[in-house]
Amino acid sequence: MISLADAVATEAFGAKIAPLLRRHDVIALSGDLGAGKTTLVRGILRGLGFEGEVASPTFPIVQPYEELQIPVWHVDLYRIEDPAELEELALDEGRGAAALLIEWPERLGAALWPDSLRLALRRAEDGGRALTADVPASWGGRWPPR
Repeated sequence: MISLADAVATEAFGAKIAPLLRRHDVIALSGDLGAGKTTLVRGILRGLGFEGEVASPTFPIVQPYEELQIPVWHVDLYRIEDPAELEELALDEGRGAAALLIEWPERLGAALWPDSLRLALRRAEDGGRALTADVPASWGGRWPPR
C-alpha cells in the first residue's frame, strides 16, 4: 500500500507514473467517487507535459490527449450501463495508438485487458488516500515509481 497524504501528493505520485507509461499500456483506476482517480490522472497528464484543465470525462466518456509525448486516452466508464455501449468507444483501437487511463474499469468486466496495471484508491482514516496496485508482468521493472 502507498499512502498519499492529500490531493497534492496524489497528483505528484501520478507525475512519477508518467515517465513509466508506454503506448499500449492500460492503467485501470478503481475507487469510490471522490477517491482521487481523476487527481491521479491529472498528475500523469501533467507529468507528460499537459498544461490545460483536466476534468473527469464523465459525459464525453473518452477524452483523448493526442499531443503528449505519449498519446493518452482518459476514459471514464461511470455512466456505462450496458456492455454493448463499450463497443462504440473503440477502446481496442485507442489502445493501439495510445495509453489508456480508465476510471471505473469494473464496467469492462472480463473485457479488461489482463496486462492492465490495476490501481485502487480509497480514503484513508487520516483523510489521505491509500493506493494499492495489482501489477502485471508487463509492468515488471517499472513499478513502483521512484
